[in-house]
Amino acid sequence: MVVSILGLSSHPFEDEFAGREQLRESSSEFRKEIIKITDGVFAAVGYSASNVTLIQGYKGSIIVDTSANPVDAEAIVDAFGDRLVRPVRAIIYTHNHPDHSGGAKVFVGTDKPEIYSHQTLVESGPEFGRGPRDGGDAFGTKLPDNLFINAGTQLEYGRVTPHTREGYLPPTRTFSGDSETIEVAGVRMQLIHTPGESPENTAIWIADKGVLIPGDDFLKSYPNLSPIRGLKLRPPEKWIASLDRMLALNATFLVQGHMRPILGKDEVRKALVDYRDGIKTVLDQTLAGIKQGKTPDELVQEVKLSPELATSPYLQEYYGSVAWTVRGIYADYVGWFDGNATNLNPLPPAERARKMLVMTGGAEQMIARAREAVEAKEFQWAAEMIDYVLAIDPANIAANEIKARALTELGERQINATARNYYLTTAQYLSKGKEQN
Repeated sequence: MVVSILGLSSHPFEDEFAGREQLRESSSEFRKEIIKITDGVFAAVGYSASNVTLIQGYKGSIIVDTSANPVDAEAIVDAFGDRLVRPVRAIIYTHNHPDHSGGAKVFVGTDKPEIYSHQTLVESGPEFGRGPRDGGDAFGTKLPDNLFINAGTQLEYGRVTPHTREGYLPPTRTFSGDSETIEVAGVRMQLIHTPGESPENTAIWIADKGVLIPGDDFLKSYPNLSPIRGLKLRPPEKWIASLDRMLALNATFLVQGHMRPILGKDEVRKALVDYRDGIKTVLDQTLAGIKQGKTPDELVQEVKLSPELATSPYLQEYYGSVAWTVRGIYADYVGWFDGNATNLNPLPPAERARKMLVMTGGAEQMIARAREAVEAKEFQWAAEMIDYVLAIDPANIAANEIKARALTELGERQINATARNYYLTTAQYLSKGKEQN
């Protein structure tokens, strides 16, 4: 029997689809609600790709993050209703990801607030990613509704209303040090530079209320230190240090940038400790393995969370992955070479494929064996075999069909939303004859 650890239900799942069903249950985190955190602090959850926090001040309001676009921002303004007292006196960006900064113009309206951020937000260029390959999309934007579950940290990712910069407004006030204390509408707040998921991430600490808003340095998922969409490793040492700074605050309420807030001093502490330790243990184990000369393929089999951390509700792999983090740390610390001299100058993929197909009796034999592997539920092996065929004949219809089926089966067994979405969108791309690109 497989039992959910999310506290949402305890019905059994089929073992092979337990991850998918746990991911499906996690969508409950994104249900729409205006949540009262404490007196004068409210969070809008589920109305956009990220949360928006409203802080009530004297004859005015403060907004932390502004949703993904003006359409979502309008819906959040309506949902806040008379809790949102005009004028908006300040907007604070925790970071510059478009899902957090795309609706500022709506919250500003005709008001003239200061817009705060860390200076790094202004200085940093856009993230450099490889973009989709072979139809793969980590956020599932091209998946039909019946296959899409969520995007790991949000229920939708531009599927209804795209993330845009139409509602973005640049900061009017920045700080460049470790922290800055401000007072707006009678509310005293500390802005703390906490690099982690983004280099400019800023946590907001309202000591008088015990409220900590950590931006995306804490999410109810194992952190996405090494995103598959083609970003460089997010430095784990800096992230750990930022979590230590937040732990020292001894907050009572944690209003994360995605998913539902965490309420109560003991639970907030547990969440932050688990998150910090979940990053640190993977970093420590990976570095120790590197010193022992182990390869990335060996390390992803060996580096694990402890049983206690592995069952923490704050470290389920909905968005990030321990294995991907290991690979990211390895590449960041010691580069691409795994120490095996054979891999210094490997054969080109097409040449290797030709030799493998000769050894196995040709493409038809490889396709037949891959088909048998799918029937035996050896989906990864089937996909790897088919790649030899596609390396020299990318338009092979039978091979594309088998790979699409193998990837679909792999995707349906994932707890990680970005892995699921990438598997399934690639499968759709292959099954449709690569029409999507």
